Amino acid sequence: QVQLVESGGGLVQPGGSLRLSCVASRSGFMISAMSWYRQAPGKQRELVASATLGGSTNYADSVKGRFTISRDNAKNTVYLQMNSLKPEDTAVYYCNARVSTSVYWGQGTQVTVSS
Repeated sequence: QVQLVESGGGLVQPGGSLRLSCVASRSGFMISAMSWYRQAPGKQRELVASATLGGSTNYADSVKGRFTISRDNAKNTVYLQMNSLKPEDTAVYYCNARVSTSVYWGQGTQVTVSS
């Protein structure tokens, strides 16, 4: 079992920035991939960004150039730096971790972009 705890969400104006954090209960060196997903009201959950243990990253087209995912395996933590936020980025953001064939989810953190 892996517990994931997200933090860093909140209300921000368009064009602003937020940094999300997700701390895992297991060593980051045991987690093959850590990702951020989001789900807006009435929409399906979608992948925002992912980072593998080997250092590869992947981003949704809608956030490329604005969001940056990073991992600190020594701290069992994955971050999502979000810049130039838009109203359409409003969603609940979920941390996801893959360990071998098992997948784990955090409880989610709300991000609201509004003036």
